[in-house]
Order: sequence, then C-alpha cells, then structure tokens
Amino acid sequence: MTLASDASTAGAVPSLSAGDGRGSWVPTGGMIATRFMELRRRRGLMITLVGVTIGIPTLFLVIRLLLHAFDPHSYGPAGGFDIFNHLVVGVLYVFGFIVAATLGCTAGSIDLSDGMFRHLVVTGRSRFALYLARIPAGLAIIGPLVAIGFTIVCGVCTFAAPTTLNYQGVNVPAGLSLPALESWAANHADQVVCGFPYDGPIPFGVPCGNGNFGGGGPNVKAPSARGIPAEPSPATIKADAIRIARRDYADYTRFFLAPPASLMVKTGLWLELEALIGFIVGLGLGSLLGQRTVAVIMMIVLEVILTPIFSRAQIPHFINLQRAVVGLASAHLEPVGLSARIFGGNGGGNGGGVSDLVPETKLVAVGVILAWLIGWTILGAWRMSTRDA
Repeated sequence: MTLASDASTAGAVPSLSAGDGRGSWVPTGGMIATRFMELRRRRGLMITLVGVTIGIPTLFLVIRLLLHAFDPHSYGPAGGFDIFNHLVVGVLYVFGFIVAATLGCTAGSIDLSDGMFRHLVVTGRSRFALYLARIPAGLAIIGPLVAIGFTIVCGVCTFAAPTTLNYQGVNVPAGLSLPALESWAANHADQVVCGFPYDGPIPFGVPCGNGNFGGGGPNVKAPSARGIPAEPSPATIKADAIRIARRDYADYTRFFLAPPASLMVKTGLWLELEALIGFIVGLGLGSLLGQRTVAVIMMIVLEVILTPIFSRAQIPHFINLQRAVVGLASAHLEPVGLSARIFGGNGGGNGGGVSDLVPETKLVAVGVILAWLIGWTILGAWRMSTRDA
C-alpha cells in the first residue's frame, strides 16, 4: 500500500508542475514587474534617460525663457512653431531613439552581465516568455519619459509663442486667408517684394532698406551691375506684391505662431513610434550579442551615421536595400506640418519642396518598420532560447 501511494504521489508531481503555466510563452504580470524593477534600479541608466529625454529640452527652453525675460528686445520668445520644429527633429527624434536603444540593449543583456541568466533558466519558465516580458517592462519606462519631455516642449512652445509670425524675415499676421494675405501684401508691397521668396521675373528698383534694390527674396537674381534701374510705379509694385503673395501662400500656410493641437498629437505618436523601434531593435541586438556596450555603439552608428547617408544618397543598384533601413521608413512617416526636415530631407510631404530622401511609399515604410520589429524580436528570443545556461 505504501509503495502504491508513493508511486501515485510521484506520478502526480509532474502533472502539477506541467499545469502551473511555467512553460507558457505568455509572460505573467509578475515577470513583467520583475523586469521593470531590474531596469529601474539601475540609477545611472535612469539618470541618463531622464537627462536626455526631459533634461535637454527643458534646459534649452528655460534658458530661452530667462533670456527673453531679461532682454526681450535682443532675444525672441522662448516658444513658437519654429522652436517646436527644431526641438522635435533635432533633439527628441534622434536622442529619443538613442536612449530607447540604450535601454533595449541593457534589457537584452542584463541577465548575462549580472550573472542571473542561469538562475532564471532553472526556474522552468519559458525562455521566450522571459524575453517577451522585457518588452512591456522597457516600454513602461521609455514611453512616459518621451511623453513628459514632449509635453514640456508643447507647453512652452504654445504658451510662450510669439505674437507675430516671422515669415522669411518679414513680420506677417498669422492665419490669413489667401484674399487677406493678398490685401496685406498690397499694403506692404515693399516688404513682400524684398523679403518673400519668388522665382519669377519682378521689376527691380524697389528700395529694400539695405542698399539693394528690388527682388530681395532668396530665389531671385540680383539686378545687373551696369546701373540701378528706374523705380517702378506704386501700382506695379503693388501688383507684383500680390502676385508674389499668391505664389507663396501654400508655403505661408505651413507656418504658425504655435504648433496646432492636431500636429502635436501626431508628432507625439510619431516620437513614441521611434522610441518603440529603438527599444525593440536594441533589445534584440543586446540579446543577440550578449553584451551592452557594443550593441549601444552599433545603434548609435546606425542612427547618427548610416541612416542619414542611406536616406539621402541614392546608390545605384542598392536603392531597394536603402529602402529597407528603418530610419528612412520612419522619416517617411513624419507628420505633415513639420517644417524642419529629418536627415536634411523632407519626408513628411509637407509641401516644403521636393524631398531629398530616397523615395519610398508610406505602405512600404510601414512594412519595413513591421519587419524590423518582428525580425529583431524573433532574433532576440531565438538567441535567448538557444543560449547555454
């Protein structure tokens, strides 16, 4: 009887172990919370993340606020549409990707560097679940940080925006309709002829206040050096100003005193997507290499050196390979309305001229991003599943 009971008990143990969910590929809430705490306890990493995503834009805006408060005649308002554009493209987009990739590389290699991988394996948990648990844990850290930094930028750029729109060096009322802009141009003909960009023929001879005459726009050729032409009549100058304003109206509508709410929402989602890409790719690369330093360097090289080159230089016979670069795909999803250009190109289709980026449809761009996210997740999980404990 004792032997039979022992045999029955022994046979029941594997059954209980098999039914406790340890072999499931789906990570539990406890696993995700543990990975989250592991990353959050790394103080140096967290200080770096906060300093880059929140500290850099906040410091820049605080300096501008102070300069404008102490000397408003020499320093313009701290916010506005132009400041929003440059902070988004020049700081939040690039550095958001880099810090997200750094966090991903850390999450992908932390168990090996801390010597905890063997202890995780002997628990019987699925290695695939151990890998997937790092994704929500890391996004729970980098997502809010990017959102906070972006919210600060939006707040200052909205509430500290200038009261007058500066378009091509000319102070113009914001939000004018086409007839209203033409009427304003007729009343300020000299400023329009001298300041607005225009590539068509306009008569010279309008005094622009800087010693030059007429056609002051950046795309207009200077008059001949043989002599100063006769000054045109006021009616001619007014007609030219109206024609120039009509030609520039589409470009004028891209400029605002403060960023519109719809543009801020789209830009925020776009920045979160860029952070997601950086984290997922960094997580897979960190897991694949088994260490953080080399993985972080490779991610920085990808974002700062390789992506700008492959995004703009159309290399013969390699154009399709260039389109597979995730940074180019992300640049092509740039929200319509941003006037600053990613990697020096105009990827968002903002109407600001012909794009300098390698051409790619938005459908292809979405496919490239999904391929990178899925591919690096599979590679990282595969390496963790096959790594010796």
